[in-house]
Amino acid sequence: MNHFRIRNFFLVFLFVIGEMAGTSVFAQHVQENLNSSKQESSAGNLSALIDAKKLLISGNIKDAEALLRNYTEKYPGDPVGFFELAKILAGQKSYDEAKLLAEKAYELDRSNIWYQLFLAETCQLSQDYDQAVTIYETIVASNPDNLDYYYQLAALYLGLGNYQQAIEIYNKIEKRIGITEDISMQKHKIYLHLKEYPDAEAELMKLMESHPDDSRYYSILAEYNMSRDKKEKALELYNKILEIDPDNAYIHMTLADYYRKTGEKEKVFNELKLGFGNPNLDVDTKVQILLSFYTVNEIVTNLKKEAFELADILIQTHPDDPKVYSIHGDLLAQDQQFEKARNAFLRVIDLDSSKYVVWEELLRMDLLMSDYLHLSLYGHRAVELFPEQPYLYLFTGLGEFQLKQYTEAEKILNRGVHLVVNNNDLLAQFYMYLGDTYHALNRTEESDKAYEKSLQIKENNPYVLNNYSYYLALRGIELEKAETMSQKALTLEPDNSSFQDTYGWVLFKLGRYEKALEWIGKSMDDRENLSGEVLEHYGDVLFKLGRKEEARDYWKQALEKGGGSDLLQDKVTGKKGVE
Repeated sequence: MNHFRIRNFFLVFLFVIGEMAGTSVFAQHVQENLNSSKQESSAGNLSALIDAKKLLISGNIKDAEALLRNYTEKYPGDPVGFFELAKILAGQKSYDEAKLLAEKAYELDRSNIWYQLFLAETCQLSQDYDQAVTIYETIVASNPDNLDYYYQLAALYLGLGNYQQAIEIYNKIEKRIGITEDISMQKHKIYLHLKEYPDAEAELMKLMESHPDDSRYYSILAEYNMSRDKKEKALELYNKILEIDPDNAYIHMTLADYYRKTGEKEKVFNELKLGFGNPNLDVDTKVQILLSFYTVNEIVTNLKKEAFELADILIQTHPDDPKVYSIHGDLLAQDQQFEKARNAFLRVIDLDSSKYVVWEELLRMDLLMSDYLHLSLYGHRAVELFPEQPYLYLFTGLGEFQLKQYTEAEKILNRGVHLVVNNNDLLAQFYMYLGDTYHALNRTEESDKAYEKSLQIKENNPYVLNNYSYYLALRGIELEKAETMSQKALTLEPDNSSFQDTYGWVLFKLGRYEKALEWIGKSMDDRENLSGEVLEHYGDVLFKLGRKEEARDYWKQALEKGGGSDLLQDKVTGKKGVE
């Protein structure tokens, strides 16, 4: 028996009844006294009751209670006094005493419906459910036209586990008002609880047959059949829904789920396509389905074709909804189709420029495509729209840096760094790029400070370690520190050819030429990323080792490759050696 559910169900009802009953009973008592030729009722004293009411209205409950206790002692034949006092005690959660007083009022006037109802509720509150049922049975018998009392009695039966009696009450209600969803579903649940499955199904059948044009009831019955593993019956009902309600927004999604459970993959996708092409099905539902086609890191490989086909249908069906382009952009980005993804995100912001996350994804696509002009242009627009978002400043600063707009890069990076809160990784990145930018501006002291700040926040950032050590080597200062940092960067990323070249260059500056040749030579194994700068470094080391003709060959290769130092041409012509 679920006492908690019953108690809470009736607790709200108690106070509603209390207020209604209090007003009705008191008004009735007033009228009786006004109609009496006597100043004082034979049962009680009207003025005393009015005084008690005044105290209650003013919030002086304690004095009202005391007055009513005295009243019931003086006028033990007046049910109103016991009733009013019982209400006060129920409000104070003194349920047992409230019930005793409510019983007294009821005994004095068994015909008063308010006394009956209030006693039933105090029985509930004091957990005397059997007595509550008895009283409600009396109430229903004497008030056959009030269906509210039937519902309350049925709820009591349910709470006590008297399921068959509850069903009988629901049947009586049904005879009066006809077949309704509330009653049918309640009986259906009771039969399920009793494991009387044919009766449970019969209730749904009856509901469906009484509403032959409402597809919802076919769907409810179909789902029940699925739960009972009656798949063929369920499919018949789903097809019936298609017949009577062809524009039903969810039927194709339901059928897709049905075929998924039966393992018919081709039919699943066909139903999904039909559902996605239905403009009545809301976009959010379709987007959630598409989200299931990829994980955090990648599209589910064997569903890639289907995912993109559904995304295309989604765009055709909802061409003016930014969500559809956003999900399409996410799919394209996951598939590394960066330019197409960028176009999708551009369409989103054309329709709705208020979504920050879309701007961030747009700039990320620019960065992945190395389209720094586009990155700079849209980065500045994004910063104007979302001036408190530090990532946008970082992206925009990178764009300006790559365009060699170092002054602008320094300005925007410094604006963004002050917006970073509780994100040390992001803060370390800002200082790393500020270090690079200050170096490009020949502001070496500020560059060193920025790198130091970055390493204080994240000491194992290999890119900061590499760049800082390389720039120290270029300047020929703190070479031991540069070597330590370069070694650490290589430990973190031993196969990084750029890091290998840096370490070799630091060794060169330290005069350890044989070792320098070995490490720069390693970096040259990465032919795809081989730069003119690395070729020039290798030639410089060979020159210091006395292998001048070989050095000149590498300098020539560096000149052809491009990207060497300003002295490279003079080295090739012999006008300049290596200092």
